[in-house]
Amino acid sequence: MKYYLIAGETSGDIHGANLIEALKSYDPSFECRIVGGDQMERAAQIAPLIHTSEMAFMGFVEVIKNLSTIRKNLKKVKEDIINYKPDTVILIDFPGFNMKIASFAKKENINVCYYISPKIWAWNQGRVHKIKKVVDHMFCILPFEVEFYKQHNYQVDYIGNPLLDAIAAHKPNVNFKQTNELNERPIIALLPGSRRMEIEKILPEMVDLYYLFPAHQFVIAGAPNFSEDFYKKYIGDLPINVVFNQTYDLLQNAQAAVVTSGTATLETGILKVPQVVVYKANRISVLLARLLIKVQFISLVNLINGFLSVRELIQEDCNTRSIGDELNELLNNDEHRASVLENYDLLAQKLGTPGASDKAAKLIVEYTREAEN
Repeated sequence: MKYYLIAGETSGDIHGANLIEALKSYDPSFECRIVGGDQMERAAQIAPLIHTSEMAFMGFVEVIKNLSTIRKNLKKVKEDIINYKPDTVILIDFPGFNMKIASFAKKENINVCYYISPKIWAWNQGRVHKIKKVVDHMFCILPFEVEFYKQHNYQVDYIGNPLLDAIAAHKPNVNFKQTNELNERPIIALLPGSRRMEIEKILPEMVDLYYLFPAHQFVIAGAPNFSEDFYKKYIGDLPINVVFNQTYDLLQNAQAAVVTSGTATLETGILKVPQVVVYKANRISVLLARLLIKVQFISLVNLINGFLSVRELIQEDCNTRSIGDELNELLNNDEHRASVLENYDLLAQKLGTPGASDKAAKLIVEYTREAEN
């Protein structure tokens, strides 16, 4: 059968790649086209129609600035879907773009599976009615999402979290420090995000932490869609290393981490690295978000646990001094550090065990066959 997978961000690219591998095992006739990144390209062994580096725009203002690019991408994907005639369209997170594709695919009588639910529980919950109309099968990866959809009389499949799959499949590099020419000082990991806007706002605050922790070395997890030269603009002459495609190894070798809000906060929690969550964006975007967002926290660790499990520093609070104060607590206050690690134990209980990609693939193949009959 023919599948069309669409991921618009780095995290979705990882999950999309794992899903492709699982789909191959359940459907011997598997064929696909993709919108995604390097990992999906390797899994599918075909080039993406559009690469994730040309897709990810975050924040109200940033989206408005790039509307023409988004429209061109939408048109390109729709035309490709028409020409390819897939049996099922598989949408991976990235709701602003993918919900438009869902509506289009539904009009074309194509089976629509949504892998990783849009975070409609956070803001504009009325979108659930649109989802019920245009998405045939929704796959949820966060425990509280099932109850949310149940309240709206929409049956979903809870498959567990695919990050558990990605982390379980990771083979640690026992020579990580030697490979990256790092010394034996303890590491503080800096994860500034994968979007240019995030990095431009947040990385300067992270880099200045170097002056506050002379006994540590700082290592940046670089996004694959940027070069080392891009990061050097913010690092300057400071001895701060950038590593690419080694985020899990970096975290597994880190004493603590500073993490931009997003999927990486959950990865850091699963790997049990004490973290401080940060976020800073365009002032207008943040103001609008604060008016619209209906949840108490921004990090997935806190949202899943339902209480403040790790500290969040947003916008004006996202500054070097405040981040440094929390880092100091995580590194030097044994009671505080132990509390965060206990919170991670609760997180692990709530997330369950690996197997999300496999469960989703099995169901998608079943649903696609049902739609064919």
